[in-house]
Amino acid sequence: MIRRTWRFKPAQILAVTFLSAIGLGTILLLMPFSMRDGHISFIDALFRSTSAVCVTGLVVQDTAAHFSSVGQIIILALFQLGGLGIMTFSTLVLLVAGKSVSIKDRIIIQEGFHHSGIENVKGLIKRIFLYALSIELAGALLFFLHWSKTVPFGKAVFHSVFHSISAFCNAGFTLFSDSFVSFQSDVWMNVILMLLIILGGLGFLVLHECSKSLPAFLKKKRFQMSLHAKMVLSLTLILIFFSWGLLLVLEWNQGLAGMAFKDKILGSLFQVVTSRTAGFNTINLAAVSLPGAFFLILLMFIGASPGSTGGGVKTSTIGVILAFLKSKIRARETVSLFKRTLSQSLVLKAFTLVTLAIVIIGAASLGLFLVEPEFGMKEILFEVFSAFGTVGLSLGITPKLGTIGKLILIVTMYMGRIGPLTLLYAFSREKAFGRFEYVEESVMIG
Repeated sequence: MIRRTWRFKPAQILAVTFLSAIGLGTILLLMPFSMRDGHISFIDALFRSTSAVCVTGLVVQDTAAHFSSVGQIIILALFQLGGLGIMTFSTLVLLVAGKSVSIKDRIIIQEGFHHSGIENVKGLIKRIFLYALSIELAGALLFFLHWSKTVPFGKAVFHSVFHSISAFCNAGFTLFSDSFVSFQSDVWMNVILMLLIILGGLGFLVLHECSKSLPAFLKKKRFQMSLHAKMVLSLTLILIFFSWGLLLVLEWNQGLAGMAFKDKILGSLFQVVTSRTAGFNTINLAAVSLPGAFFLILLMFIGASPGSTGGGVKTSTIGVILAFLKSKIRARETVSLFKRTLSQSLVLKAFTLVTLAIVIIGAASLGLFLVEPEFGMKEILFEVFSAFGTVGLSLGITPKLGTIGKLILIVTMYMGRIGPLTLLYAFSREKAFGRFEYVEESVMIG
């Protein structure tokens, strides 16, 4: 008798670890000490835990009003864990304990951070925590300097730590019922939040390259950045400034109507930064026009960059697709960017990712259309894209959804955080059985 041994693939282990964290978070949030009134339904606890672990920020209950201090700390721990990666935390524990990191653990970590190669994973883990801790502490300090003037010391400390980690992890959770609408005119708060969101969305490998290139730049020495870093930085800047101008034009007399000139400038800039994956808002999203909402949906779909705390199909994926289209317009056989040639497998991977994302979003939207017919297309599409992109922006329908509607968003958030390609790898064969090749024939396209 031949006994077949089941071996988990790295992508499967990554998917299971996130499910385990969601399950643990759900159990903790169901405990009486997590709520102010001592009660939360199972589906709401599951929704909140998924939203936190998947650093989404969609909520069905107000965090400050319904959750106790212990519950808020649990939520904080969940989105910190989800933002930096569960396997990353477990590996750090092994390193602190003096244990060695296996090849399998290295591959799983790289799967989570889209990191190719297996060189010096210990160094990668240490850098991730060094950058995350440094940036989050700096953000908390800057918030504290601001809030310590108006609120008690203990509350100022907790608010500062909570929102700094939430912003850097692109989690979108806040202890204010109106998100940051009450800070609409506060330049200090807006700038700190945007810097934390952008740094968290760049990706740890890009942050590492920037940290090495800055001293070289100051010393006027040449430093060659990788193609990945160049693409991410370029697209991030383009997306921020182009989107800023476009949203300003679209919403000048709509979502930004009635605001002072400075607030319109600041509010539109903040909204395009946070819409790519963070989920905070300083303007009333219910007042945003249909063109403006559609544009924010596109930003949520693109999302942050690979290896970051954010979601979406990622900036580099869009960059590869744009480079491919550019090569076709110029009738070139190869796809190039920044005087570097991109492999055909990379182009195929980018198109596969976008296709899978559209399929997931389409299926989730159709499901919500069927079970929640009272809501319009604008509201449902906005919520689904927000869930898939792990953004957390909402037009206010999430708390009103039924059990099935919440389950649809839970699955969408999970798929968006894990990533369509990781899920594909998790359920696909490791290798093909046999080789099949048929007679070639063409079909009409377009």
